[in-house]
Amino acid sequence: MTANLREIGMIARALDSISNVEFKEFNLTKGQYLYLVRIVEQPDIIQEALSELIMVDRTTVSRAVKKLIADGLVEKQDNPGNLKIKHLRATEKGRAIYQVIKRENDYSEAVALQGFSNAEVQQLNAMLTRMRENVAADWNAVKKGQHRNY
Repeated sequence: MTANLREIGMIARALDSISNVEFKEFNLTKGQYLYLVRIVEQPDIIQEALSELIMVDRTTVSRAVKKLIADGLVEKQDNPGNLKIKHLRATEKGRAIYQVIKRENDYSEAVALQGFSNAEVQQLNAMLTRMRENVAADWNAVKKGQHRNY
């Protein structure tokens, strides 16, 4: 594994651990806050699109959404044109918790980017976006049963 991916992984795990501790009072653990954030930011999203957005399998999304619904943070709404499709929306309680999550995210980002110039932040963002796009192609292929050639 390259040093770059190790660094990204360590940063992600550290921030995830912090969030899991800080959001425990809301009964949000194991990254479930991420699902709530995406649902608030994209009202009426469907589970398949949420899976693509977060880059996790549908079963994982289904479990997380069920828990968010059980905790009263998210609700499913029928699509009038197709009753098989269920749209996800945050409840008032979910939107209130989102505000706390957003403040934590803003704080964590400010700490992580401390000492970076605006140009460095923009360059880092562009590079990370390119990395995500590169990985997304493999993620989609493997999700469909293909194997990567090493």
